[in-house]
Amino acid sequence: MATQKFMGRGQLLERLTAQIGNKKLAIEILQKRGHLESDGKTYTNEGMIRNKMTAEERAKDRASRRTGIRPDAFVYNPMTNRVKKNKN
Repeated sequence: MATQKFMGRGQLLERLTAQIGNKKLAIEILQKRGHLESDGKTYTNEGMIRNKMTAEERAKDRASRRTGIRPDAFVYNPMTNRVKKNKN
């Protein structure tokens, strides 16, 4: 899986590019989300925060924002890039 090598910090654009297979489209998506400036190279403040997160931290953050549950209450599956609520 191509995206498995872009799991770390500082790889937001690279990971999205690997996921969708098109760097130009990845840049457009990040700009639409407010993570990249119009030049397509400079991260916004929110983008810098997201770029400093790992893929796991971003997945847990998405779930936390959606549900209102703390991020540490989720377990991450790197093969699916999804989280499940921890049963404990």
